[in-house]
Amino acid sequence: MEYSREIELKGHIIDSGIMTRVFDAIMEMGGNFEITVFDIGKKKQDESYARILVSTGEEPLLLEILSVLHRLGARPPVVEDVALAEAEADRVVPKGFYSTTNHPTMVKYEDEWLRVEAIEMDCLIVVVPAEKRALCTPMSKLRKGDRVVMGETGVRVEPPERPRKVSTFEFMHGTVSSERPSETVISQIAQEMKDMKARGGKIGIVGGPAIIHTRGAPALAEIIREGYVDVLFAGNALATHDIEYDLFGTSLGMNLDTGTLAAGGHKNHIYAISEIIRAGSIRAAVEQGVIKKGIMYECIKNDVPFVLAGSIRDDGPLPDVITDVMVAQDRMREYLRDLDMVIMIGTLLHSVAVGNCLPSYVKTICVDINPASVTKLMDRGTMQAIGVVSDAGTFLPMLAKYLQK
Repeated sequence: MEYSREIELKGHIIDSGIMTRVFDAIMEMGGNFEITVFDIGKKKQDESYARILVSTGEEPLLLEILSVLHRLGARPPVVEDVALAEAEADRVVPKGFYSTTNHPTMVKYEDEWLRVEAIEMDCLIVVVPAEKRALCTPMSKLRKGDRVVMGETGVRVEPPERPRKVSTFEFMHGTVSSERPSETVISQIAQEMKDMKARGGKIGIVGGPAIIHTRGAPALAEIIREGYVDVLFAGNALATHDIEYDLFGTSLGMNLDTGTLAAGGHKNHIYAISEIIRAGSIRAAVEQGVIKKGIMYECIKNDVPFVLAGSIRDDGPLPDVITDVMVAQDRMREYLRDLDMVIMIGTLLHSVAVGNCLPSYVKTICVDINPASVTKLMDRGTMQAIGVVSDAGTFLPMLAKYLQK
């Protein structure tokens, strides 16, 4: 016995590769397909439309295939309203709930399409009937009685399409290569940043301590001072070693100017944390003249907000570090929702954390000396990321140079 269901695809489904991915998914999962309608756009700005009959010999397999295709933007020709179920307790999800992608999403409620607000991956959708709103809701924020979207009925996903205009993010999309000419790529990223700021866009930086260790800190400080950074996401380590470098000229006890170990330098980062605790905060340390230069100094002087998220391995930590990870997530989300571009530099874990909260339409660049770090970020769902295989100490000075040109 054959089980079948019709789906439709609409948009720039050919040149964006969506149709190919749909066919691949069907065949790889053991299904069959038949194209019943196919209208191809005549010009590059025209949309195409396809109706496809998907069939298998097993109903559970068919439902599994349809679930995968849904996340690629496929939908049934006739869409019913979403099904809702109440959460029985705080942070207890109803069985069969819909789990979000990071793509723009809409839900049909009372014959009206509602755009899901603040979309990010691996969350729930809560409908607020009185306000006719659909909210992307992390599990930690789910409350008893919330009306949760169940299954994929009435849910529409809009995967990113290939831009009509070629840009840095077009020719590099989804690629990681150590053989690409870094200087050319960095100059194009700089131009993209200039254009974005000229349009009023916002740019965030996710930074790891490798920025300090490789002497990329002065360049990042300059980029912040020149107004190209709207928020900084980091951990205790980046801020600590940035301040250590300002106070002692070392990072993890290494003299960055000479490449030699400082006598007793292994204690310098502890002294640095202690000085900030004595001052009361990073801002207070800047105002009191304790900190005179560096990344954190420029953030304070130029009113650039920063979110320092703590971890189990932190020394101190600095008084500005948020040690409750759920509070840190909330602070990150406050700033991430307004960003148009995020540049992640030398920190895999923090990059994955930020990437998990980003919508797929945010332009994302991951810079790391290890190509596997970029691949891991993409494997964890941040498919829009492009990779630049480079040392932070090489990337940032070159980026600052091209931003000045």
